[in-house]
Amino acid sequence: MGGATMEHKQFSGRVALVLGAGSVGEGWGNGKAAAVAYAREGATVIAVDLNLDAARETHGIIHQEGGRSEALAADVTQADQVAALVQGVVERHGRIDILHNNVGMARMGSVTELSEAQWDTAMNVNLKSAFLACKHVLPVMQAQKRGSIVNISSLAAIRYTGYPYPVYYASKGGLNQLTVGLALEYAKQGIRVNAIMPGYVDTPLIYKDISGQYGSREEMVNERNARCPMGHMGTAWDIANAAVFLASDAAAYITGVCLPVDGGVHLACA
Repeated sequence: MGGATMEHKQFSGRVALVLGAGSVGEGWGNGKAAAVAYAREGATVIAVDLNLDAARETHGIIHQEGGRSEALAADVTQADQVAALVQGVVERHGRIDILHNNVGMARMGSVTELSEAQWDTAMNVNLKSAFLACKHVLPVMQAQKRGSIVNISSLAAIRYTGYPYPVYYASKGGLNQLTVGLALEYAKQGIRVNAIMPGYVDTPLIYKDISGQYGSREEMVNERNARCPMGHMGTAWDIANAAVFLASDAAAYITGVCLPVDGGVHLACA
């Protein structure tokens, strides 16, 4: 993935706060790729992850490419940590132009199997984190009279994808509706809010949270590839490229969209 030339970097002078900017394993996760993609377009990227080492890895890639970033650790399900995070970014950089909510988990288990604590944890990670981030970043964007929020949802918000994770379906469906509601509420204030719904994407997360549903990793990869009309899963860069577009001025008249990035899976009946 090459960066834009200096004169064409569309996010120069802008600050992107990327939550979930690390990767849960080797390779490119959605948040890691998005953070690097924003930096390649000139943004100063605040790479935040629960795992500081993962955030530092992303920061290191950006630094090696000549970009600007910081690596921070925070639990974005905790209101005090989110408030302090946002306050610190504004104190150091004076603004937040892009908020990228990528924190998520795919908790397996039917409603009869999940404990209440497991349900609450998944809802907090997948939905409450975005609520808290928006709660504290929106006033900053209101003062600027501009800003773009990109929420990473899932095709599971609108389709049954074959996995026994009702809390994931519910939380991502909620994230879609949060996106739509905020988009309408803040449209006249120059703030756009959109979501991306990845389909079957080959990232480290699937090997951590989903591979246990299959006999082997090879079986998982083959089956997920076969479910895609294009014959293969997407990559984290497919999601990152969509995020860059939605956050950019090229999408200035786009808000409240929940965009499938899935190679056509949402169009199929099975």
